[in-house]
Parts: sequence; structure tokens; C-alpha cells
Amino acid sequence: MHSKKQAPVKYYVGIDVGSASVRAALVDEFGTVVAHADQPIQIWEPQPDHYEQSSADIWAACCSVTKKVACGVDASRIRGVGFDATCSLVVVDKQFQPLAVNCEGQNYRNVIMWMDHRAVSQVERINATQHKVLNYVGGVMSVEMQPPKLLWIKENLKESCWEKAGYFFDLPDFLSWKATGVTARSLCTVVCKWTYTSDGGWDDSFWKMIGLEDLVKDKYEKIGNHVLSPGESVGNGLTPEAAKDLGLPAGIAVAASLIDAHAGGLGVIGADVKGHNLPCENQPITSRVAMICGTSSCHMGVSETPIFVPGVWGPYFSAMVPGLWLNEGGQSATGKLIDHVVRGHVAFPELQSKAAASAHSIYTYLNSHLDLIKKSLPVGFLTVDLHVWPDFHGNRSPLTDLTLKGMVIGLTLSRGLDELALIYLATIQAIALGTRHILEAMEAAGHHINTLFLCGGLSKNPLFVQMHADITGKPVVLSKEVESVLVGAAILGACASGDFASIQVLLKFTFLCRFYDKKYEVFLKLVEHQREYRSIMNSC
Repeated sequence: MHSKKQAPVKYYVGIDVGSASVRAALVDEFGTVVAHADQPIQIWEPQPDHYEQSSADIWAACCSVTKKVACGVDASRIRGVGFDATCSLVVVDKQFQPLAVNCEGQNYRNVIMWMDHRAVSQVERINATQHKVLNYVGGVMSVEMQPPKLLWIKENLKESCWEKAGYFFDLPDFLSWKATGVTARSLCTVVCKWTYTSDGGWDDSFWKMIGLEDLVKDKYEKIGNHVLSPGESVGNGLTPEAAKDLGLPAGIAVAASLIDAHAGGLGVIGADVKGHNLPCENQPITSRVAMICGTSSCHMGVSETPIFVPGVWGPYFSAMVPGLWLNEGGQSATGKLIDHVVRGHVAFPELQSKAAASAHSIYTYLNSHLDLIKKSLPVGFLTVDLHVWPDFHGNRSPLTDLTLKGMVIGLTLSRGLDELALIYLATIQAIALGTRHILEAMEAAGHHINTLFLCGGLSKNPLFVQMHADITGKPVVLSKEVESVLVGAAILGACASGDFASIQVLLKFTFLCRFYDKKYEVFLKLVEHQREYRSIMNSC
């Protein structure tokens, strides 16, 4: 980030709420992370496909990490605060007290997580309406969006939750409310996850058609009738109560928030890459895709005019970059899938033991082990007979098929560390092949993409990065500042304070291999076979 003044140094706090932890960073006006802290948050899974959290637990973690990063500097130099978070649904009553989103009546569990798939029946009925708002979510609404979750609450928790609810927040908006006392919503959240449009606002006919006419009657007070652009200052800044909680001065600017993936996109997509001989150099920002990879992955591409991509969310106007349309592809389980495959393997205890003995993480150890067994061939060639279809949690893009399941072709009776390393590699390759599938859908619809910009936890894994470069055939750019999502959140705070900000530091990571064209052919065949098998079984 750049500021017109050289001294004294200004600081901004970025707070990022992920699926399993809350992180905060103190970022100076030059875009450097000066201090960083993180704290885990709790997840409840009371039954399959139900994932819940506590807004009180999340806010407490926000306060804890913010105090840690701010304690070493003069608080008067902290100019603004920005929040990003997962697009989870927070429910509170008319007095802003938490309401249970579960049949057990546990009020502290008042958050339905983004990855919760309880509302399958509801989203199927919503999609059957073929309402025009669905054109802006790739033609098919995802079960991970908020309307089906709201409908599930009305149909399953009508007396205990729906009728008592005062406000339904996207988690990023809940955090800005908690900090300022203002119930304004971010354009990013309501456009991307709630069907709000930047030109027409809420569409009454949609909510009435799906059975949520209650929201129309109160003029959308419960879901937001005051919408701000991301980075716009909210209210009068931090309230005295929130300032005390966070350990920051009252009144400092608080920005309208972003969804976590969009904060990551903001943190990397506009970077200056001159001098690295990249195809996106001297090309418009529309030639880039920002890929934010963590528990899940999101693929963010922007355009000057709206592009409708079947199976890819959007186009959303000004949802990430002001003045540009956003398309968002995604994979519902990536980091979570890798973890699931590795930790569920019979050789995982051996891996744990050897990684600990070498003082490396399990993934650093697996990457080194693959290097040992690859011999003279490129590491990717080790999976010539092993193929994975990665939709263990359904397909978000571009097939938009919640019912798809994971597949593994090429298993043997071997149970050792070599086999664990190979299935780990094949899983990462499958995720990268899924990215290629998404990019091809975006390009077929009119996007012109030549460079990937990666950030998020998985971008710290060199094998994950390399496979995406190999398989997509596109150069991959990584930020020198690895905490791009936090920097994106801090940019919001800088914007709210009145300062101008941009990211300037990135580096190149590039490779290309024809082997993956054939592997991609196999990848596409896997889903054809799965649907063929399902058709046979359904005919019984």
C-alpha cells in the first residue's frame, strides 16, 4: 500500500475469519505485515452435512488476535480496521442475542457455516422456479448460499428461530455491526450470496415465489436495506464497547467488509508485475484470475462488461473491484479434501511419526518423499495409473451438481507411505484439473485469462502451486507477502480511513507440461462414468 505521507507510519488492522480460525494482521502503509496472530474457533457437526459455529466464539477470537497484533505500536497511528469472513449465516433476535440454528436449542450455536449442506431440498425447489435472479449465480443457486438456508430455518425451526429472529447477517456484515453498531450490509455479501443486484436491489417477486415473503413485508430490515460498497466507512467507526473489546481506540474507521475469498482477490489481483515477463504485463486486470485456496477454493475473474458463465457465480457488479463485474468459480472442498485423504489413510500414523522426527510438517515431508520416489521422471508422472475425481462434497463449478461424489481409479493392495504420497499427489492434481475445468468454462463464455494469482493457505504448498501451473498451462503468481487475504482486509481499513492503497509486490512461479492434457481427458471421463453408473442404478 502507498500513502502520500512518509512519516509517521500509518497502520491498518485486517481481521480474517476463516472456517477454523481467526487471524489478524497489523499492516503498515507500505503493505508490509508488521504483526500477525491467529486463534482457532470451534465447529460443531451435530449431524452429517450440518456445520455450525458461535458468533460469540468468533468475536472473542477477533478480539484476542487484534489485541495481540496491536500491542506493539502507538494506537494513535492505527487508522482503520477491515473485516473479511466466510459467507456463513448468523442469526440473532431483535435484541441482537444469538438464536439457535439447530433442533437442540443451543443458542450459542447461531451460525450456519458456508459449507453446511442441510438445505438440499430447499435449494432444489428454488432452482426449479427458474427465476431471473438465478442468471446471476451461473443459472443454478448453490446450497451454500443464504436463501435456501433461510428457507430451511423457516420450515424446520419456525417457532424457535424464524419467528424470533430480528436479523440475519452474513458473517462479514455481523462483524462490521459488532464493531460499529450499524446494521449496514456490504454490497459484496448481499450481491454474491443473497441475490441483491447493484442496480435493482432486492427483487420482491423472488422472495415471494420461494416462500419467504415475510422478508419483503418488513422492507428487508432483517436481511439489510442499507448497503455500502466494500471499503466504505461504516457509521462513526469503532464504538467504545467494541474498541475496548479489540484493544483499539474508539472512533477509528471501520470498513464495509468483504467475503474472505474476495479479500484475497483484492489483495493480489491488482498487483504490479512489471519486469517478470508475464503474459498479463501491460494487459488489463481482466486477463487475470485470483485463486484463493484454503479449506475450499474460489476462482475470481473480473470483466468490464457482464459475462454470464454457466455453472459459475455472477456476474456481480463492483463486488470485489469497483466498477468491474465479478465471476466466481469454486470448489467446495480442497484443503479439507487433501486433509481428509491424507489423515484417513492407513499409513498416516507412520507419516506423522516420520514428519515429527524430521521436524517438518506432514505436507513438507510428503513433498520430499515424492521427490525421493520419482526417480528421473517429473513428479506428476507418478500418477499415470492413479486418478481422482475430487467432488467428495459435490461440485460447485462448473457442473453445479451437489449430488456428485468423489472417485478414485487405480487403487492397489499396497498400504505404505509410498501409496499415501501417491494418493496425496493424485488428489492435488485432481483439484488442479478441476481448476482447469472452471477456467475453460470461463474462457468459453468470453473471459480472456492468461495468468493465475494464488493466495491462501494452500498457496504455501509448492506442490499445490506447481501442479496448478503444470495442469492449467498458465503462469502462477505468488505474493511476496504470503498473507494476502489479511492484506486485503487491511486495504479495506485503509480505504475507510481515507487513505489510498494498492498491492505492489509479487513474484513468478511458472511451468508447463503436455502430460496433463491426457490426464485431463481422463478426468472428464470420470464424471461421465459416474453419471452413467447412477443412471443404471436409478433404473432398478
